[in-house]
Amino acid sequence: MNDHALHQLNRAPDRVRGTFRVNGEAREALYKPHTTLLELLREDLQLTGTKHGCELGECGACTVLVDGVPVLSCLVLAQAVEGQEVATVEGMADGPTLHPLQQAFVEMGAAQCGYCTPGVLLAAEVLLEVNAAPTRDEIRLALSGNLCRCTGYVKIYEAIELAAARMRGERAAPSHEALHGY
Repeated sequence: MNDHALHQLNRAPDRVRGTFRVNGEAREALYKPHTTLLELLREDLQLTGTKHGCELGECGACTVLVDGVPVLSCLVLAQAVEGQEVATVEGMADGPTLHPLQQAFVEMGAAQCGYCTPGVLLAAEVLLEVNAAPTRDEIRLALSGNLCRCTGYVKIYEAIELAAARMRGERAAPSHEALHGY
C-alpha cells in the first residue's frame, strides 16, 4: 500500500451516514461529522420547526427532546444522538389533531412572533408529563431556558395552565380576562 492510499484510509470521512429516530420514525441522513443536531433536523431532514436562535445554548429556540429530555440542539452533535429518540414540535400533533398544548397556545394567543414557541411547547410537554398540575412558579422554572422577547410570558403560562387542566380531564376554557388581557 502506498503512502497516498494509507493517508486516504486514515483520513476522517467527509460525510458519515447515520440512522436516527425522529418523531417515532426511522430517518437516515448523510452529513458532515461536525453537524449539530439543529443543522441535521433543519437542513438535512427538513424539520424546520426547530429554530436557529443564538446558537450558543442561551435562548432555547432550538429545544428538542432526546429520549424525553429537553436538549439544546445547537449544542449537540448529530452523531451523539444516533439510536436515541428525537422529538421535535412537528411530532407533537396527532395527525390533524393538535396536542393540547398547541391548541391552548392557539386559543390563548400565546405566541406573537412564534419563534420561541416550538422550544417552549416541548419544554412544557416534558413538564406536564412529570407534573400534571404545575404551579405558576413551576411553569416559570421549567421554561427558564426558553427566552421570549414578545409576549411577556403571561399568555404562555396561562396556555400551559389551560392545557394542563384539559389533560387532567377538566372541562377548562380560557377566561374572558385571559383572552382579552384584563
